[in-house]
Amino acid sequence: MTSMIETPSPNFDERTSPVSMLVLHYTGMADAASAIARLTDPEAKVSAHYLVAEDGQIVRMVDEGKRAWHAGRSHWRGIDDINSASIGIELVNPGHEFGYRPFPESQIDALIPLVAGIVERHGITRGNIVGHSDIAPTRKQDPGELFPWNRLARLRLALPRPTRNLMDPHWSDAGFLLALQRFGYEIADPLAATVAFQRRFRPELLDGTIDGECRCILLALLLPKPQGDD
Repeated sequence: MTSMIETPSPNFDERTSPVSMLVLHYTGMADAASAIARLTDPEAKVSAHYLVAEDGQIVRMVDEGKRAWHAGRSHWRGIDDINSASIGIELVNPGHEFGYRPFPESQIDALIPLVAGIVERHGITRGNIVGHSDIAPTRKQDPGELFPWNRLARLRLALPRPTRNLMDPHWSDAGFLLALQRFGYEIADPLAATVAFQRRFRPELLDGTIDGECRCILLALLLPKPQGDD
């Protein structure tokens, strides 16, 4: 595993709940140096536990026992103070604003053992390894549709995209949204919630339309063991 660089951020406080989640972000800034500067700037009031550069270098910024400020206003599976309940990892990537691009192999190769260690230390379940867009669908798009969730899913470090034994439950749109809420998403903005779900589980078409494929995927995810290729 790549050696870690210690670059402490002053932006943290005490947790009020045990760690049960892991949230993946992209930095959405021009380069790694800009992102590190922002995540360690007391004025910015943002931080993450770890940052993974495109070459695979890992930077540790906040101790896992402390509450980093990465999630903002967000919700997942009944949890609103996600900062208290999660570990946050920033992946260096310009993001949708500055030229979104695929995540290099070297970056994902470094991320996987980092995630595996965190999951083991805190007993985090696959369904609680999420992207920022999953927990804040109206505000965030990261880590985005190019993030290779399938690589994590193959190692049981994320839920797979269901591909087998798919059945369309023919829910109404309202029924789909209730199922989406049951799965974990905040559905106050139905379009944003649907796009966030697509970004995570059907990234090739982010049209916000609730169709048969979306219903099939969501039903499979709500069953005890989602069946995927990964």
